[in-house]
Amino acid sequence: MDFTKKMLRDDALKGKVIVVTGGGSGLGKAMTQYFLELGAQVAITSRDLDKLKNTAKELEDKMGGTCLPLACDVRHYDQVEAMLENVLKTFGKVDVLLNNAAGNFISPTERLSANAFDTVIDIVLKGSKNCTLAFGKHWIDSKQETATILNIVTTYAFTGSAYVVPSATAKAGVLAMTRSLAVEWAKYGIRSNAIAPGPFPTKGAWDRLLPGDLAEKFDMAKKVPLKRVGDHQELANLAAYLVSDFSAYINGEVVVIDGGEWLKGAGQFNLLDQIPEEMWDMLEMMIKAKKDK
Repeated sequence: MDFTKKMLRDDALKGKVIVVTGGGSGLGKAMTQYFLELGAQVAITSRDLDKLKNTAKELEDKMGGTCLPLACDVRHYDQVEAMLENVLKTFGKVDVLLNNAAGNFISPTERLSANAFDTVIDIVLKGSKNCTLAFGKHWIDSKQETATILNIVTTYAFTGSAYVVPSATAKAGVLAMTRSLAVEWAKYGIRSNAIAPGPFPTKGAWDRLLPGDLAEKFDMAKKVPLKRVGDHQELANLAAYLVSDFSAYINGEVVVIDGGEWLKGAGQFNLLDQIPEEMWDMLEMMIKAKKDK
């Protein structure tokens, strides 16, 4: 058995319209590709329209189907409403919201400005709230029979983690919203679930989190009982199942996919307490340099 292979049958998502925030790269792109392969129509959103257009063309050429790129800053409710309106205008309906957009960086909390803290909270928690509220209102007002919300959280949403406190705070809020709405909105046919991934390295995010030789020095695979990090297809398989009709009785659940990492030692980034104070200065400069490119 090869865990990098596809899991569901080819038509598992046929007829479904899925919106993936943060869908232009990384895990969002991997999930989008698999959704298209399974027959879904997908809209991908982020702030970078050029990146979205390139991703949409690449995935359509590779998988077929329709991938709609839409610029949207999820921090702003009016932009989310406009994005939803465009999705409805193009596809006529929407079945699934996948809240994947995120922002994160490692830092001792005392080094963070209030604005830096707010940036992560606004993208992760406020952004997920904005999308959930806009889509939920639409589904309830239009009396759509079934709909699904899938939130990408993290294992440290329930354990906490040093050095990523804004992210841990925001993701914990998203997890609470997931469980709360699973009960409140079930009467409207809306399911709400979450995935809590462990280490699934992506080029952009992990370069920012662990720049330079830090990724090798603090090898995440060593913290995982299975002694490896996750493969993107594994996460895509799980996401596809949770947004498909095969999971129709799963509601209010957070599924951990981390090879047993959090059970071995809570706080994914707690190991960074080994970094000396002067090295944080160097890391900040490296992270800023990557941002400016």
